[in-house]
Amino acid sequence: MPDPERSILHVDMDAFYASVEQRDNPELRGKPLVVGGGGNRGVVAAASYEARKFGVRSAMPMSEANRRCDHLLQVRPRMSHYKAASKQIFQVFRDFTPLVEGLSLDEAFLDVTSSVRLFGTPEKIAQLIKQRIRDETQLTASVGVAHNKLVAKIASDLDKPDGLTLLLPEHYREKLDPLPVRVIPGIGKVTLQKLARSDIATVRDLRTASDRELEPIFGRFTQKTRDRAAGIDQRAVTPHREEKSISAEETYDQDLSDPADMEREILRLTERAATRLRKAGLAAGTVQIKIRRADFSTYTRQRVMRPPTNGTDQITAVARTLLDTWLAANPGARVRLLGVGGSKLAPAEQGDLFAAEEAETHSAIDDTVDEIREKFGSLSLSRASTLERD
Repeated sequence: MPDPERSILHVDMDAFYASVEQRDNPELRGKPLVVGGGGNRGVVAAASYEARKFGVRSAMPMSEANRRCDHLLQVRPRMSHYKAASKQIFQVFRDFTPLVEGLSLDEAFLDVTSSVRLFGTPEKIAQLIKQRIRDETQLTASVGVAHNKLVAKIASDLDKPDGLTLLLPEHYREKLDPLPVRVIPGIGKVTLQKLARSDIATVRDLRTASDRELEPIFGRFTQKTRDRAAGIDQRAVTPHREEKSISAEETYDQDLSDPADMEREILRLTERAATRLRKAGLAAGTVQIKIRRADFSTYTRQRVMRPPTNGTDQITAVARTLLDTWLAANPGARVRLLGVGGSKLAPAEQGDLFAAEEAETHSAIDDTVDEIREKFGSLSLSRASTLERD
C-alpha cells in the first residue's frame, strides 16, 4: 500500500494551446482566442482565459463559441509547436523526479517524496518547477500539492491561472466539502444528473450519503466513491502509461455525401494514424473507424488484425472495407466526421526476414515516407489518391 505521507504534485498548464499561440504572436495577447479547426463545424480545442470570460470552453462547437463572443479570434492547431513546448516542460519535471506520469501534453502527476532532501519541501519544489517553466517557455502552470493524486488534481484547479495550492488532510473538510461534486474525477454528466435527483450537490453530500442513496448510482463502487469524497486515494504515480489507442479524425466544414470522397478521407486519416503508430513503435491488433452523420448520430466499426500491423496499406484496406459495409447499410448518408484508429496496441515486431517480398516493400515504402515527412514536414508528400479530383 502506498505511503500516506507521499508528496504528489499535479501540474496543469494554463490554457496550454492558446497560451502557446499568444506567446508566439504578440497580436493575440490579451484577446479572446480559441484554438480549433473546421470553421463553425469544428470544436474548440483550447480557449484563452479572455475567451473563457464569455463562457467559451474546450470541446464546445465552434459555432456556439462564436455566438457567445462575436469578436472571438480563431487559430488552427499547430501540434508540432505544442509538442515542442511539452517536451521542454516534461524535461523540467524529470529534473526534479523520475516519477512523472504524463496525462497529456500539458498535464502530469509527479511523485516528489524522495526529492525533498535535495530541493526542499513539496511546496518549494512546486514553486521551483513553476519558475523553471516560466523561465524556459514563457508559459504559466497551476500546481496542486497533496498526499495523493486525487487531492493534488483537485487542488491544481482551485487557483487558476498561475496558482499553487497545498491541500493537507487536516484541511480536507474545510476545503473539499463545499466543492461541487463534479470535481471528483470520473463523475460524468449522467451520474451528476442522478446525484442531483438525490439532492447530492457537494463533496460533503457525497461523503456523508448513505448506502441506500449511493448504491443505486454507483453499485459496487459505492465505498470507493465515498472514499474519494473523503480525499482517500491509494493510486501510485505510474511513470509509463500505456497507450490504449492511437487515432486520427476530422470534422468537415461541409457534409460528405460522395462515397469516393469518404474513401479518400479514410486514406488521409489512415496515413496520419499509421504514422503515429510507427512513430510510437506500436502495432494495432484492432482497426476501427468512426462515422458521425449530419444528425450527430455516431457509429463505430472494427476488425481484429492478425498479426497486428502499423502498415498504411494494411490498415487502409480494412478501414475501407469497414466503411463500404457501413455505407451499404446506410445508403445516401451524409457524413460530418470520419475517424480511423488502432487499439489493442502492442510493440511493433521486426519484420520477418523471410516474409513475402510485397509485404517487405510496403514496410519499406512506409519507412521512406515517414523519413521524408520527418525531414520536410507532414505536407511534403501525399498519395495521389488523396488529392482532390478537380
